[in-house]
Amino acid sequence: MTHALVLINLGSPASPNVGDVRRYLDQFLMDPYVVDLPWPLRRLLVSLILIRRPAQSAHAYESIWWDDGSPLIVLSRRLQEKMRVQWSQGPVELAMRYGEPSIESVLLRLAKQGITTLTLAPLYPQFADSTTTTAVEEARRVIALHDLKFEVDVLQPFYDQPEYLGALVESARPHLQQDFDHLLLSFHGLPERHIRKLVKDPGHDLRATDSRGVSDEVLARCYRSQCLRTAELFAERAGLHPGQWSVSFQSRLGKDKWIEPYTETRLEELATQGVKRLLVMCPAFVADCIETLEEIGDRGREQFIAAGGEELVLVPCMNDHPRWVSSLAQLCRRAVQPL
Repeated sequence: MTHALVLINLGSPASPNVGDVRRYLDQFLMDPYVVDLPWPLRRLLVSLILIRRPAQSAHAYESIWWDDGSPLIVLSRRLQEKMRVQWSQGPVELAMRYGEPSIESVLLRLAKQGITTLTLAPLYPQFADSTTTTAVEEARRVIALHDLKFEVDVLQPFYDQPEYLGALVESARPHLQQDFDHLLLSFHGLPERHIRKLVKDPGHDLRATDSRGVSDEVLARCYRSQCLRTAELFAERAGLHPGQWSVSFQSRLGKDKWIEPYTETRLEELATQGVKRLLVMCPAFVADCIETLEEIGDRGREQFIAAGGEELVLVPCMNDHPRWVSSLAQLCRRAVQPL
């Protein structure tokens, strides 16, 4: 039986032109798992955001756009090609939750090819509704809408899995072997309410500095705790001592309360504390994108240097690193959670 693998990532505008960026942002922000407001309020808020944001974002995309396209798409295609060598069971497809290639177009193509068994692999190490859940729910919607006869397994979040951690350390090793004053592990942020909706424990501390004492039940639903656990396990494997690294959260949008500490705050704190050469890793992303290349590699670097730092080195994401390719294949082969 032919068994397909579908790699799923967030997505990208078709181009850095304002019109394409506006269409992409509209699809992204109108997802109720991203902006969790009732439809009328969500439509109003997103319409207001789309007055100015597309031009600002288009400028940011333009600054990091490659000759052969969006970095996220290009890097994901490279991963797809290398995964085809590792995944001998059947075809390996790439789908994006927003933009193209869409999850719908990929699943319909596989159905036309006669595929009946597939593994969905959301490429998000840590769990959040705005990443993992929305990708899975979109696949469910497409399958139900078109009455597709698939037997589906889903790769679960792999924030603490040895394969992921080993690949993370191996891909970062060349930078960790250089002289540096501090390593900042910057994860994508989330509004606190997104976590509170999932974690029913009112005593759960969203200011905790480590994941010790977090129950398995809470850990399974708390994105912030999973990020802390990833950072702790990574630091242990990499042989870093406690004062050599810290965690922060980037990419805030809007005026809601987001999980802390904020990356922009930590960049200034570290510079004023005397850190001169700073490494920054973004372990919530498996492929470099606007959040890593522009937000950290450009704006973050400028902020750190303006605050007194001398050098900010962005450690690339795992992208298509050979260790990550083999590790992802192992994780996908173990995926047995039904859709």
